[in-house]
Amino acid sequence: MAAPARRLCHVAFHVPAGLPLAWDLQRLFGFQPLAMREADGWRQLALRSGDAVFLVNEGAGPGEPLYGLDPHHVVPSATNLCFDVADAGAAARALEAQGCSVPVPPVSVRDEHGAATYAVVSSPAGNLSLTLLERTGFCGPFLPGFRPVPSAPGPGWVSHVDHLTLACTPSSSPKLMRWFHDCLGFRHLPLSPGEDPELGLEVAAESGRGGLRLTALQAPVGSDVPTLVLAESLPGVTSGQDQVEQFLARNRGPGLQHVGLYTPNIMQATEGVAGAGGQLLTPPEAYYQQPGKKQQILAAGHEPSLLARQGVLLDGDGGKFLLQVFTKSLFAEDTFFLELIQRKGATGFGQGNIRALWQSVQEHAARVQEGGCSRLS
Repeated sequence: MAAPARRLCHVAFHVPAGLPLAWDLQRLFGFQPLAMREADGWRQLALRSGDAVFLVNEGAGPGEPLYGLDPHHVVPSATNLCFDVADAGAAARALEAQGCSVPVPPVSVRDEHGAATYAVVSSPAGNLSLTLLERTGFCGPFLPGFRPVPSAPGPGWVSHVDHLTLACTPSSSPKLMRWFHDCLGFRHLPLSPGEDPELGLEVAAESGRGGLRLTALQAPVGSDVPTLVLAESLPGVTSGQDQVEQFLARNRGPGLQHVGLYTPNIMQATEGVAGAGGQLLTPPEAYYQQPGKKQQILAAGHEPSLLARQGVLLDGDGGKFLLQVFTKSLFAEDTFFLELIQRKGATGFGQGNIRALWQSVQEHAARVQEGGCSRLS
């Protein structure tokens, strides 16, 4: 373990000037501005909801944006995960000794609130980089170099990041799992009893052709880092590109496909997002007519018709449940999206819901191909 991650600081995006991602996060999902920096051709805005922080890097300066790396990527995307570490310099040296590329060696930044040191490491997951951040001596609202942005309290729909899902090329999950284990201390988190780490959890499509392979990873004990999920397509004939293949094609390679945001009240959050104009994926009609699904929803204390109207999925057993709803893409390229999730004792991701997501995304993709790409706003 070269650089054990202690907590997730933020998820960073790169978008062209004028793309309304920061505004969409505020207007549609209740994030509030936290801090801003405008310099060197970059406009960097940090937004927060609870402990979930997104950093939107807008523009394209001549150098690297502070605390990140400009991937010179051709489409807007989520491009960086920033982790707190105990010693950024030592972590960068240890990773470099393991053969990792460190395009931004340790840099120290200071302002009136204190100092922070960071380094940026390239990952094997496409255009996704990792920032290793040491900020024990900093007491400001975000990071040195950023000025605070006054804002009103948000609606509280989101409390923290629950998980991060990477779309991967076929058969690459074992290699990625070993990299995150050796470099950051992540270890395999079984999603089913007796699961083989090399195989993960296979979720076949209803047609029996194709499907998803999911491999979950958890950070070292004592850390406060969300679960990392690796998703790749299963071999098999499908009627067209599945959502992982579509992401790989439109994102020009692997990357962060979605962020699962935890909400303490998914019905309230879903109502708020939909009321603000956010577009949510519609589950297949048959989802709520599955044998036993009505009884399962009632046993969890929810009304089936209300869940169906809001597009909320529910899965679980033994008195442990989770509820999920998925947004359409935040970008015109139909790549990155968000998930709202509420857990009632369940720690996995719900195989029935994974299958339903698979089918609903496939149906949405078919509609997009017929009528042209749709935007969130």
